[in-house]
Amino acid sequence: MKKIIITLMLPLCALTINAQTKAKTTTAKKTTTAGKAPVKNTAAGTVFKSTLDSASYAFGNTMASSMKNDGLNSLNYDLLIRGLKDAFGGAAPLIPKEKSQTAINNLFVSVSRQKHAPTIAEGKAFLENNKKQPGIQATASGLQYQVINKGTGIRPKATDTVLVNYRGTLLNGKQFDSSYDRKEPLSLPLNGVIAGWTEGVQLMQTGSKYKFFVPYNLAYGERGAGEDIPPYSTLIFEIELLKVNGKPGE
Repeated sequence: MKKIIITLMLPLCALTINAQTKAKTTTAKKTTTAGKAPVKNTAAGTVFKSTLDSASYAFGNTMASSMKNDGLNSLNYDLLIRGLKDAFGGAAPLIPKEKSQTAINNLFVSVSRQKHAPTIAEGKAFLENNKKQPGIQATASGLQYQVINKGTGIRPKATDTVLVNYRGTLLNGKQFDSSYDRKEPLSLPLNGVIAGWTEGVQLMQTGSKYKFFVPYNLAYGERGAGEDIPPYSTLIFEIELLKVNGKPGE
């Protein structure tokens, strides 16, 4: 099973667009005959009269293909061209530079939410039903938990480093990580993990074992984590708090 320890570290929220272009070099044979000019590249009836023409088309096509792969199907083309012209012409942008990335991020978040709507709905329905089950408690943030074994030691703070054993699964029961399988507990700082862990482990006393039901906004959000945790996934963790590192009286 692929290790996913590093994915417990808090992911970045900002989304970025990869619009890098890959230049492809092709060699075309120029066909010439007496009294005739070389044949020019054509696409959909358009004649590229210069390198600038063909490169301009390539820029637009490559960037659009990249955005389409990320789930975007269309743009306001008039405003897209206006943005290009303003930038090249040195005109003041309609959107301040510091807000431009936010506008782009918001669009991709919206597209992503539409794409993963079934996963979001599944998680919401699960949590609504789960909180009605005996022994399930919920916090104001939406985190749900069940006490499996209650310890008697100290509770950690968000600034503490803790030693834990844990197992993580998706709602379908698929396990994506387990320190039990590695036969090695994990030491980690509580202020450097997903929000569900930071909040949940602080509820535990040393020696406790809890089961946590973590909504996607307290887990890996719209990004997910690698191939094992899809975007917008509600997750289930069994966590055993073994030690609060450097703290006496455990």
